[in-house]
Amino acid sequence: MLSVYGNGDHPRCPTPFNLAAHALSFAEITPNKPALLMVNAKNVTETWSYRDLRNAVLSTAFGFLKKGLNSGDRILLRLGNTVDFPIAYLAAIAVDLVPVPTSSQLTECEVQSIILAIQPKAILTSLETQSSAQTSTVQFSPLELKEMQNGPLAEFVYGDPNRLAYIVFTSGTSAHPHAVMHAHRAIWARQMMVRDWYEISSSDRLLHAGAFNWTFTLGTGLLDPWAIGATALALDTSSNFETIPALLEKYRVSLFAAAPGIYRKIMKNITNLNAPHLRHELCAGEKLPPSVSEEWTKATGTKIYEAFGMTECSTFISNNPRLNCGKNSIGKPQTGRRVAILPKEGDDQPVALGIAGIIALDTSDCGLMLGYLNSTKSTEDTYRENWFLTGDMGKMEADGTITYLGRSDDMINAGGFRVSQIEVEAALLSHSDILTVAVSEIEITKDVTIIAAFFTAKSDLSEDDLKTFASTRLARYKQPRAYFQCESLPYGPNGKLLRPALKQKLGPSHDQA
Repeated sequence: MLSVYGNGDHPRCPTPFNLAAHALSFAEITPNKPALLMVNAKNVTETWSYRDLRNAVLSTAFGFLKKGLNSGDRILLRLGNTVDFPIAYLAAIAVDLVPVPTSSQLTECEVQSIILAIQPKAILTSLETQSSAQTSTVQFSPLELKEMQNGPLAEFVYGDPNRLAYIVFTSGTSAHPHAVMHAHRAIWARQMMVRDWYEISSSDRLLHAGAFNWTFTLGTGLLDPWAIGATALALDTSSNFETIPALLEKYRVSLFAAAPGIYRKIMKNITNLNAPHLRHELCAGEKLPPSVSEEWTKATGTKIYEAFGMTECSTFISNNPRLNCGKNSIGKPQTGRRVAILPKEGDDQPVALGIAGIIALDTSDCGLMLGYLNSTKSTEDTYRENWFLTGDMGKMEADGTITYLGRSDDMINAGGFRVSQIEVEAALLSHSDILTVAVSEIEITKDVTIIAAFFTAKSDLSEDDLKTFASTRLARYKQPRAYFQCESLPYGPNGKLLRPALKQKLGPSHDQA
């Protein structure tokens, strides 16, 4: 039998459609119910009802149009982890503008590259990111954004669900991240996650530990709870992962979502967690180590359910309480999805069950991206006939469960963020004294890995100087945590870098945590 699995169909997205209107539909059903609570260990710092949230979105949308922005114009979001972020994001989509959310950790160089790529008509900044907006585009200050939330209301613009809604950046296999274009229908596809991963209802209170500008947080932490009428909780700027155990109990959290690294950090400090309302947890971004999952269940009496996906299609394979897959499995394709395991090289014929290959998604999936902006070849390279190639390796069992086997390209995973080795290497090679460089992921303790850079140079370079250099060119999560100067790097007979041999360059101890 072949490695291909599909279980049922998902209803077609309605026409006409608007992503923001769908996400905020409960403003008409439960207008006074809390949609969002910004919290810390002491109290709730902000409460947004569904009505107030929708009105702030439509008022901000009116402000965008009043500034002269037109349908299709791109807005670069350089905002921190405040409620202004999702309000501005949905406001743009509400009136057919195209938001481009970015991490507030990006450096000046990275921001300028993005500006060149997307040619935004407007840039929204916070106090921390204002210096990054050195262009002639329309600028919105934090004060202006706040004032715009209390003005006249725009109306939702409905249209073809396949039209462009937003753009998000992800690291690719080149030296520059790809700009991924998504349609309004992307949120309609997320209903498959709600059913086959979250098991969330309108009575739930979901806390996500990530920042709003991460697609995992924006979707799982905000848009999906809102689309079903639940209450989303988010950490305010004074909170960190150490406060999470107290928040779970204090605010009667029933669902908690985070990247594996957050679970790992929490488990370093506790052996027992009292959260009586907690039903189960959600995890994505990278493979969850079985040891962390087991420790969490022992401390809480609840289970973490994983999902697999990517920026180009969010999550489409998942575990849930009804499946309860084994610890080495990432779950099954969600109902309405069609997934196959294809040979790494060759045609579109799935491999036999139990054989490793590339995880591929049917191109008819309504959650799949429209393509990469300004990169037709890169878009074409991810398709093989009627399959979208994820670049991740896996193997499938007869019941559809899939075991994840890692990346097939030069990608590494840093705290849930996929990072291109080539991008990091390109940044380090701009150092005048570095001759050659190779970046790899190394394990420093059980289940804990970091990004390490191996390099040759004209002279001896200190690790502190290299870290300072990298901090001006790479976001924090992309920066190597360890540097190893070598006499030479390992290459094969054909001149290809032998990345697996890099770790042999390490001494007997390399604990750089």
